[in-house]
Amino acid sequence: MVIDRAVIETLIPHSGAMCLLEEVIAWDDAAIHCVTSTHRDAQNPLRRDHQLSAVNAFEYGAQAAAIHGGLRARAAGETAPSCYLAAIRDATLYVTRLDNLAEPLQVRARIVFGERGNTVYECEVSAGGKPLAAGRVTIMARTKRST
Repeated sequence: MVIDRAVIETLIPHSGAMCLLEEVIAWDDAAIHCVTSTHRDAQNPLRRDHQLSAVNAFEYGAQAAAIHGGLRARAAGETAPSCYLAAIRDATLYVTRLDNLAEPLQVRARIVFGERGNTVYECEVSAGGKPLAAGRVTIMARTKRST
């Protein structure tokens, strides 16, 4: 079952142009596969000087991880905690830009370990069967500060 952008926006804190992923085409308890063409959008909020750097592929991967966390929580009858991208490790970029790619981005994220917001995901972004970026993202749950 394809999950569209309207549902995606209920799962993550990003909305409007900052919601970078357009569809979830597959997911299970361990992994997610999303597709998008927002890298070609001239109004993409991550663009600088009319270009979208390949380093932004990790934001696409982190959003896939966030969607996955939201879907897992929903399947368990829960709400995912508010989280943030804490680290990127073992990052490899195979291109310098994303905006000049004609094909849709394929964004995959797979849990390495963790639960309930404190997780590490392996992420891969590709287009037209060619790898664009790969690495691990660490997602951490926000903690409430006492005053």
